[in-house]
Amino acid sequence: MSYPARRMRRLRRTPALRRLVAETRLSVDDLVAPLFVREGIDTPRPVASMPGVVQHTTASLVKEAHRLVTLGVPALILFGIPCQRDATGSQAWAPDGIAQVALGELRDELGDAMVVMADLCLDEYTDHGHCGVVRPSGSVDNDATLDLYARVAVAQAEAGADVVAPSGMMDGQVGAIRAALDGVGHSEVAILAYAAKYASALYGPFRDAVEVSIAGGGDRRGYQQDFRNRQEARAEVALDVAEGADMVMVKPALAYLDVVAEVAGAVDVPVAAYHTSGEYAMIKAAAERGWIDGPAVALEHVSAVKRAGADLILTYLAADLAELLGS
Repeated sequence: MSYPARRMRRLRRTPALRRLVAETRLSVDDLVAPLFVREGIDTPRPVASMPGVVQHTTASLVKEAHRLVTLGVPALILFGIPCQRDATGSQAWAPDGIAQVALGELRDELGDAMVVMADLCLDEYTDHGHCGVVRPSGSVDNDATLDLYARVAVAQAEAGADVVAPSGMMDGQVGAIRAALDGVGHSEVAILAYAAKYASALYGPFRDAVEVSIAGGGDRRGYQQDFRNRQEARAEVALDVAEGADMVMVKPALAYLDVVAEVAGAVDVPVAAYHTSGEYAMIKAAAERGWIDGPAVALEHVSAVKRAGADLILTYLAADLAELLGS
C-alpha cells in the first residue's frame, strides 16, 4: 500500500533528489560581508568575542575585499572605527575620516567588481555612544541628528559608496538622506534602510568590535524597536519605503524571522536581514567547544533567513559560507 506521505519520503532518499526539490536555495549571491576598518593600527586586530573577525587596516581591508570577490561574494558593508570621537561624531563625515579613506581605496581597487555599502550612523564616532545628537537631558535629538546624517551620506557617496545604509532609526532619516544625495548630484547612490532594527541583546560583540559603550550605562530603547512588537515593524518599513528607501532591512535576523517574513510579503523592494554579531558568536563559541557542527549550523541558520523571505543577508559568515557553497 502506498501512502501520500511516502511521496515526500521518496523525494528525500538521495542527496541529488533532495537538491532537485529543495524549496530554498541559498547562494553566494545572497551574501553581504560586514567588515571593520580601524584608524591608527599597523596590523589587523582580532575581535575577541567574534572569532575569525578582525579590525582591519586599510591595506588588509582591501586584501580581504579582493578575497571576497574571488569567492563570489557580491557586496560588503563597511564600519569605521576612528581614533578620535566627539559629541557630534564629526569624523563620520570628515573627508579624511577612516570610513571615507577606506571607501576611496576600495573603490579605486575594486571598481565595479563588488557593491560597496557604508553603514551610516554616528555611534562609532561619538564620545557618548548614541546614534545621534544628545540633548542635555540625555535624550537623542532626532531632527538635529538628521542634518548630520545628510552630511555623512554625502561624504560617503563622494568617497565612492554605492549604497549608504542608515542604521540609527531616526524618524525621517531616509527622506533627509535622499534629499541630500539628490541635491548634490548623487541620485545614483542607493539607500539600504535599517527599517526594522530592534533594541536587541545580540549586539554585544559588535560593540566590542567598534569599541562603543553608551555613556552612563544607557541604552537605545528610546529609538530602536521593542523586541516584543511585530506590527510596528511593518509601519516603520512602510515609512522608509515611502521616503525613498531602495532596500529595507530587519535586524537581527534569526530571532525575528516572523518579522522578516511579514516585511517580505508587504513590500516590493528588496528585503535584507542582518545575521548579527551575537548570532555569529553563539555559533562560533558552541563550535569551538565541540557542542555543534559549526559549518552545518551556520548553513542552517542563514538558510532559514533566506527561507523566511530575505533577498540579501548581511552575515559575518559570508566568506565561510561562500567557501562552503562553492565546494
